[in-house]
Amino acid sequence: MKPSIILLCVFLFSLQVEAMGKKVDKKADKKVERKTEDDNLGLPKLEVPANNPITKEKVELGNTLFNDLRFSTTGTISCATCHDPEKTFTDSPLRVSKGINDLTGTRNSPTVINAAYFKTQFWDGRSPDLEDQALHPFLNPVEMGLKDHNPILEIVRNPDEEYSKAFKKVFGVSGKKITMKHVTMAIAAFERTIIAGNSRFDRWYFKGEPVLSKKEIEGFKTYIGNGRCVSCHVIEHTTALFTDDKFHNIGVGINRVPIADVERISKEFFQAKYDKKEVDIKVLKDPKTSDIGRFAINRNFDDMGSFKTSSLRNIDLTAPYMHDGSLKTLEDVVEHYDRGGASSDKETITSHLSGGIRPLNLTDDEKENLVAFMKTLTSKKFEK
Repeated sequence: MKPSIILLCVFLFSLQVEAMGKKVDKKADKKVERKTEDDNLGLPKLEVPANNPITKEKVELGNTLFNDLRFSTTGTISCATCHDPEKTFTDSPLRVSKGINDLTGTRNSPTVINAAYFKTQFWDGRSPDLEDQALHPFLNPVEMGLKDHNPILEIVRNPDEEYSKAFKKVFGVSGKKITMKHVTMAIAAFERTIIAGNSRFDRWYFKGEPVLSKKEIEGFKTYIGNGRCVSCHVIEHTTALFTDDKFHNIGVGINRVPIADVERISKEFFQAKYDKKEVDIKVLKDPKTSDIGRFAINRNFDDMGSFKTSSLRNIDLTAPYMHDGSLKTLEDVVEHYDRGGASSDKETITSHLSGGIRPLNLTDDEKENLVAFMKTLTSKKFEK
């Protein structure tokens, strides 16, 4: 990405956006201090799709769409409900997200921060990009609850709405020529401006600033050494996304699913040809189906119980952890890995566990230092 585009992304992320709808989440109006290019320290160049370039007007439109409560059946849920900028674009401390009528699903809400870098979206990677991902929560019965996208199109096509002018300005379309493709392109463009690096780790590792304590540095040594965290939460020579963008079975959730249920669900998915919408509904309504992870998407037994490696950036602010929010603290996460993929000493570890997951036998000091290190990954803009 060219430096001018990077600066545009940073500026647009901090814009105060004028509400276009009559019922828009107030989060869209919050003033944010203007940031600098240093906010991207430690991040790679962001690849922006050629068919969806970032512009100021498109991001303003996307931000308003992201915050519009009218895109749910109850008029109470927007994208920002589960991805709240005041909560590091999550709904922390909820274990799983709440949708319309306080209905809950099975998945923890991941942060939108730096999602623009991921090769796939959702915990199981069922969407190939941000544009596709934005389509599905509107129709999920435990999220926004719409039967189809028509209510959204009725709003954005209404000539009395400010949306009509905005879509004409951004995409050159109006009325019935406005489609959900335009809606999701605008939302995705906004989400691509939600990027953040420049943590204390970045300033220490990439600029050599003495900003880490001895305990935190020892934690880094455990991270790349006995903890073997770096195997999946990758650090490159000049950048660090803290994810390999791959899928692994680390024993979360799937350990609780009886073999008979794994076989039953596997057979169901092999026999049925579910589309993305059907998969989206099934994984959010049934915990056992949710826990089969990536297998629900590709029907590959090697991916049974596998989920996408989360980035560790800003991890201290996004508890609870894992796809089901079952691990409350970073200390719980470390203990899970130290046991070799079990959340308690009584838990039976699945036979589908990824090969690299095995007991670590860390000392108490190593565990404590490792947690201290992970807390250095908070971006400066989110430090409290």
